[in-house]
Amino acid sequence: VQLQASGGGLVQAGGSLRLSCAASGFTLDYRGIGWFRQAPGKEREGISCISISDGSTYYADSVKGRFTLSRDNAKNTLYLQMNSLKPEDTAVYYCATGVGYCGSRYKVFGSWGQGTLVTVSS
Repeated sequence: VQLQASGGGLVQAGGSLRLSCAASGFTLDYRGIGWFRQAPGKEREGISCISISDGSTYYADSVKGRFTLSRDNAKNTLYLQMNSLKPEDTAVYYCATGVGYCGSRYKVFGSWGQGTLVTVSS
């Protein structure tokens, strides 16, 4: 059982990146999955998740309108398309399963990916 996050890197402000989270050894759930990030000196937070209760997609206010969560069932992969990136988006990004709650008071009962670093230069 493994989640492999990738796609991070260095990008200029205003640029785009797409993060991938490939699951191996199990099938990604349809709900209760999402993306989190931890900026330097800050707590980890959930920024985009598919609700475990009703399947709706949550976006933190800080990324709403710029980031898009999607999935490819055939590839067993979760994605996060990040557009109009800002320096404050600089963080290590993680994917997770078993997400009971997203946002700053997140609850994760499943597995975490290893994290991928996104650095946005001004």
